Amino acid sequence: MASKKLTGHDLMELGFPAGRSISLAISLMQKHYAHLSPAAQLDLLKQVLLAPDKFVTHTVLGEILAALTKQNNSTGAIHLHEQPKPYAIFGDNLIETDAKEQMDLAMRLPVTVNGALMPDTHKGHGLPIGGVLATDGAVIPYAVGMDIACRMHFTLYNVPATILEKQKYQLKQVLQDQTRFGVNTGFEKPQAHEVFDRPEFNQIKVLQQLKTRAAYQLGSSGTGNHFVEFGAVTLDTNDNAFNLPAGEYVGILSHSGARSLGKNIAAHYTQIAMDTCRLPVEAKYLAWLNLQTQAGQEYWQAMQVANDYALACHERIHERLSVSFGEEPVARFDNPHNFAWKEQCQGQEVIVHRKGAARATADNFNVIPGSMTQPGYLVRGLGNVAALYSSSHGAGRAMSAKKAAQVLYQTEMNGLIKAFGIELIGGSLQESPVAYKNMHYVMESQQQQVEILGKFTPKLVRMDR
Repeated sequence: MASKKLTGHDLMELGFPAGRSISLAISLMQKHYAHLSPAAQLDLLKQVLLAPDKFVTHTVLGEILAALTKQNNSTGAIHLHEQPKPYAIFGDNLIETDAKEQMDLAMRLPVTVNGALMPDTHKGHGLPIGGVLATDGAVIPYAVGMDIACRMHFTLYNVPATILEKQKYQLKQVLQDQTRFGVNTGFEKPQAHEVFDRPEFNQIKVLQQLKTRAAYQLGSSGTGNHFVEFGAVTLDTNDNAFNLPAGEYVGILSHSGARSLGKNIAAHYTQIAMDTCRLPVEAKYLAWLNLQTQAGQEYWQAMQVANDYALACHERIHERLSVSFGEEPVARFDNPHNFAWKEQCQGQEVIVHRKGAARATADNFNVIPGSMTQPGYLVRGLGNVAALYSSSHGAGRAMSAKKAAQVLYQTEMNGLIKAFGIELIGGSLQESPVAYKNMHYVMESQQQQVEILGKFTPKLVRMDR
């Protein structure tokens, strides 16, 4: 922050509405919290927005909250229910209070029908990561997330896993040569694919504007926790879902979404939702689009296009890597975890948002990764109704990316990865294995949601720098 004092712009960026609440907040922060840095003051005000119930009786912050509440009421903000609807929590002891508070807020929306938290849940924006929310006739762009159609894509080969060590150098070179990572990264030339024949690219203005860049980025991956990796798949018995003898085989697992296409679709329609669905400030990221409106229909169609595009990206990545083996795949899994579906719940059609949660309907296959030093699992969904047919999408963060970068050390991360025999290309301190939850406890908490079919252990991992 360039300014040494809070400004109205700072507070509006935080989520304060224009009006008296901003001037009051600035005045009171200067009077009572001048000893704090501007960043610390903003963090405090952010807590007022995210967990208002905690500050109702606070001498100073309660006054700011009262001004916000009065302003919301005067501007015709949609009222939330006083109490959240009940929802299932899986792995309660693994989930921090702030993530549960976010879910409580989502369960107070007038359009909410049901919800659930997965054991990998942690705090996000709007809906927590690991949250599942069913709504009536409404889609919430931010409950799908900014990285629309982010997914796990997995390919299994009838190739012994010993090749991962024997041909480590060659496979590492393949990962370096055949993958692209980064927010703005793409290829030198636009990539041809039938997904660009979708009529929506001509019918929806925002898609028209994004098509060219999407063509350059098709087959690339993002940043942060996005990865492409070779790993060893362990099948313990001959009686398995893949008709392979017990043993260890080669698998490829990738994690990323719809790149800039998805991010810009999300940003565009989130703004429309916020402009047309006026919620109290603390709930603004839960603004929805009615599916009967033009904007709601456009977002729904654009989201489907982003899903097809993300799938095409992963298929292209796996095609390029598969030439290393010269074998046809034994199995392929694909499971998006930032998406919304039309499903049945309590006898009615609802929109089920899964933000950092995987679909686990009966007989639906998926891979739930752990961390670089914890194995992931090949699973089959069991169709658990209380979980809204969902499971975790990974181990989940025990430490935010920001905190990991602040308190962890690169040398320790490098030593840990080396001790586990992992070959890492790129990767930031934010993705240290220490920053993730214990995968054993996560899987233990969702035995009623998924059946374990095998184990996936990362060996060669490629991430952004």
